Amino acid sequence: MKIGIAADHAGFEVKEELKKLLTKYNYEFEDFGAHTYNATDDYSDIIIPLALAISEGRIKKGIAICGSGVGVSIAANKFAGVRATLITENYSAHQGVEHDDMNLMCLGGRVIGVSLIWELTETFIKAEFQDEERFKRRLNKVLAIEKENFKKNKQ
Repeated sequence: MKIGIAADHAGFEVKEELKKLLTKYNYEFEDFGAHTYNATDDYSDIIIPLALAISEGRIKKGIAICGSGVGVSIAANKFAGVRATLITENYSAHQGVEHDDMNLMCLGGRVIGVSLIWELTETFIKAEFQDEERFKRRLNKVLAIEKENFKKNKQ
């Protein structure tokens, strides 16, 4: 499985460190930007390529980093099929995938360090949606809400 990664200026250095670790441990990934440090870039612009790739099914899981993780989470959730969540601890990194089919983990590059980011990344990557009736039922309700809202917005 190929992992997508993206970061704005506030998460750029952390993303570069994450790329080294992903490479070291033989994870396949695609860097959706920023590809160079730009102190004036905006998280809302940087998240678009990764969120589109997840929305279109080209990437199954992604990791987005901004200063707090909040901005990329808000912006990414505007795309159909993206279930982005700010993660700061290990339990939610796997439970979000196992119970809620989270597909985009958002991290705060100015809030948590590289060691914790790596731990959360490995947990997130290894987690799989638990194909239990209760989790599928809940996810289907969320997907129905998303479908209805996107339909209303197109009218």
